[in-house]
Amino acid sequence: MSRLFLLFSLFALAPGSTLAWTGQVAYVSDGDSIWVKPADGTAAERLRLDGIDAPERCQIGGEASRAALRARILGRGVDVQVRAHDAYGRALASVRLAATGEDVAAWMVRQGWAWSHRFRGHAGLYDAQEAEARAASRGVFAQAQPELPRDFRARHGPCQ
Repeated sequence: MSRLFLLFSLFALAPGSTLAWTGQVAYVSDGDSIWVKPADGTAAERLRLDGIDAPERCQIGGEASRAALRARILGRGVDVQVRAHDAYGRALASVRLAATGEDVAAWMVRQGWAWSHRFRGHAGLYDAQEAEARAASRGVFAQAQPELPRDFRARHGPCQ
């Protein structure tokens, strides 16, 4: 077993379970990572939007991706469903706007500011939204050959 698998296993919830709560978006780190202050008044939680990968902040399109997400959700009420935790301690979560039920990750991909997360040859949950954004040349897909964030990280490491 790989170290990453072991770490991920330590943070995973029971199979098929989720942890659901509501809160308000307090901070947007980048195009797929946010902080949400729970409605119960506890400390803000660091979340990774499940199912997507947005450009790194120092990557072409990274700041625009962050700005788009910030404009869409900062200060707004959200419904959160945590599926697991990643190796960085972030909760992997589905986040929906409380007022409309809109899936925030789907919106980011549809607008062209994130990719549908691919895993072992599977297109990912938001493949249709990515195809729509590519066809319309939205966001990062306006570039001739946008670089996947995982490839960018492999070549450059994390942003400082």
